[in-house]
Amino acid sequence: MITLASDFGSPYPAAMKGVIAQRTDARLVDVAHDFPRQDVRTAAFWLREVLPYFPSAVHLVVVDPGVGTDRAALAIRAGDHALVGPDNGVLLPAARELASASDAADVAVFEVEYEDGETASTTFHGRDVFAPAAAEVHEAGVERFHERDGVVPAEGYEDLRFPEPEIEDGRAVGEVLVVDGFGNAVTNVPGEYLDGRESVRVDGESAPVERAYAAVDAGRRLVTVGSHGNVELAVNRGRGEAAFGVAVGDEVRLS
Repeated sequence: MITLASDFGSPYPAAMKGVIAQRTDARLVDVAHDFPRQDVRTAAFWLREVLPYFPSAVHLVVVDPGVGTDRAALAIRAGDHALVGPDNGVLLPAARELASASDAADVAVFEVEYEDGETASTTFHGRDVFAPAAAEVHEAGVERFHERDGVVPAEGYEDLRFPEPEIEDGRAVGEVLVVDGFGNAVTNVPGEYLDGRESVRVDGESAPVERAYAAVDAGRRLVTVGSHGNVELAVNRGRGEAAFGVAVGDEVRLS
C-alpha cells in the first residue's frame, strides 16, 4: 500500500498516481489532498493522528512550500512504515508516532538524491521526485530501501515538534494547534486536564465540560476531549473557533 497526502486539491494528485502506477502495482489510498495550502504544521498534526491506523505502508506526503529550492527529499523508516516527502518537518511527528506503535520502535532518516534541472520540474516535485521515490521505496521494501543507490543517511533534517502546554496549580496555558472542518479548536492541552471538572474558564469565560457535543443545546459552547486526546473548544452544531474567538496559533488559558 502507498498512501498519498498533499495540499494540492485537484487534479495534481492524479499525476502522482499515474507516475506510481507506471512503477508498481501497489494499492493507492488517498489520505487527504485538502490540507491548508503550504501549512506544514497542520498537515503534520493530522498525519500524526491518521497514519497510525494504517497497516504497514509507504506514506507519500507533499506539502512543500520550498519546492524548487535546495531543501532535501527524505525517506524515513518508522517501525514497519516508511514516509517520503520534503525536508520541512512535515514527516517527523507521524514518523515518531508510527515508530512508537511498532515492535521495531526506531526512526531512521535518509536523504533521497535526485536530479534537478531538465529532469525534474521546479514546481512539481510531487510528480517528478516524491512519487517515483515512493514507488522505489515500496518495491525495495521498508527494511531494504535504504540500500538502494541514491539513498543516504541524512546528516541533518528539519524536525517539527508541537509546543508543550504549561500546566500548574490547576491552570493550563496552551495553544490552538489546528481547527478542523467542523470548527473545533484543538489545543495542545492533554485531555486529562479536564478529569473531574464540570466546567472550566477559557480565557476568563466559563464553559461546561462535556463528553459529547450534543450534551448541550445546539449553538451552545462546550469544552471536551477530542478523538486526538487533547482539549477541544467546540460548539454543538456550530463553530468553536468563532464562538471562543480563537485561531490557529492563539494562546488559550484554562482554569
